[in-house]
Amino acid sequence: MKALVLDDIARSFGGLPAVDGVSLTAPAGRITGLIGPNGAGKTTVVNMITGLLKVTRGRILVGDEDVTEADAPMLARAGVARTFQNIRLIGDASVLDNVVAGFHRHEKVGTLANLLGLPSAVRERRELENKASALLERFGMTGLAKHPAGSLSYGHQRRIEMMRALAMDPAVLLLDEPVAGMNDTEAHSLADIFRSVAQQGVAILLIEHNMRFVMSLCQHIYVLASGQLIAEGDPDAVGQNPKVIEAYLGA
Repeated sequence: MKALVLDDIARSFGGLPAVDGVSLTAPAGRITGLIGPNGAGKTTVVNMITGLLKVTRGRILVGDEDVTEADAPMLARAGVARTFQNIRLIGDASVLDNVVAGFHRHEKVGTLANLLGLPSAVRERRELENKASALLERFGMTGLAKHPAGSLSYGHQRRIEMMRALAMDPAVLLLDEPVAGMNDTEAHSLADIFRSVAQQGVAILLIEHNMRFVMSLCQHIYVLASGQLIAEGDPDAVGQNPKVIEAYLGA
């Protein structure tokens, strides 16, 4: 099992700090929250972890492995998966095919074998479809397996994206605003799934604007404002912190 560790990371744009000296730990087997008002720098942190933005200062560790300069393939091998604020699905493809695509790093058969339809490729495809079907059942979407992903509701598309991330069999899972646009019932059902994933030893970092959702789900929460950490602790301590209240509600 691996923890995610951010060690004094920073990122500047044109000399102006967007994130300045953020350190946090997301332990394996737990859901750790990262919250903050709009423009706090939460997505910049996620983009640094996933290599979309280079770190100006500091280190990013997954277990004992330094992934500060890692590209997407190296991060995948280290076991890092994420969801996005803006859903990124293959709209015309079926729900099942979208989830199967998440297993790409586990594929062993080459492209030529797939193009020629060799028995080894057929077997692997069947195995991946079986694994994807198990995820669909877990997320209550078996009946929608053949439907085009783009034709489904926003909440269902969110679930597809999460299944695709879990298909990578991650050690670290970054959830970037996973319940944005969902009602309380939809969010509650996903919360149960997140808990079960964490119980399997995955380190989950939940980046979310919905403070109530994070408070109900996380044992430890970090609060970001203007690119800096202003508080951390358990939900009760964070919720009563004057700096947090001011950041969300104003002085």
